[in-house]
Amino acid sequence: MMYIEEKLIQQLRNPATREQAFTLLVSEYQEQLYWQIRRMVTSHQDADDVLQNVFIKAWQGLDSFRAESRLSTWLFRIAYNETLNFLQYNSRNSISLSICESDDEGNMKIDLESDPYFDGDKAERQLQEAIAQLPPKQRQVFNMKYFQEMKYEDMSDILGTSIGALKASYHHAVQKVTSFFENND
Repeated sequence: MMYIEEKLIQQLRNPATREQAFTLLVSEYQEQLYWQIRRMVTSHQDADDVLQNVFIKAWQGLDSFRAESRLSTWLFRIAYNETLNFLQYNSRNSISLSICESDDEGNMKIDLESDPYFDGDKAERQLQEAIAQLPPKQRQVFNMKYFQEMKYEDMSDILGTSIGALKASYHHAVQKVTSFFENND
């Protein structure tokens, strides 16, 4: 995998192969990035918008990518920042476009149930509701560890947080999710 990434970076730096390499990059990472974003904003349309912004930022930042971290880490970091920007923008403007920003539990359920891309059963719906009630940082850590099975070291690179702090955030998130299920049986 490392060899493939190094080759892709070389192609991205070459003006003659840049567009083709970027297409390959998008193809390789779009699904993973989409789900990272989607678990934070939960709305398909919002996740698509944020994902598009991620790839625009990545394209614009290709020349400044120094390869000090893996390409995937760089992309996940951009996705994380763009997702936070999206959530902060909507919060400041009191727009409840995503389930994560919704304080009304009834609206949250309606948003989930009406989403054509969500086909989960009751347990999945409750899990998403529990996750949506977590603070943004805990929600991100929980999603990366639980759904993406990401290593703390990789999460540390992406989020710029110590491994100890990430473990604590995950632990607190798991406790809150567990408590949500215990109180909603």
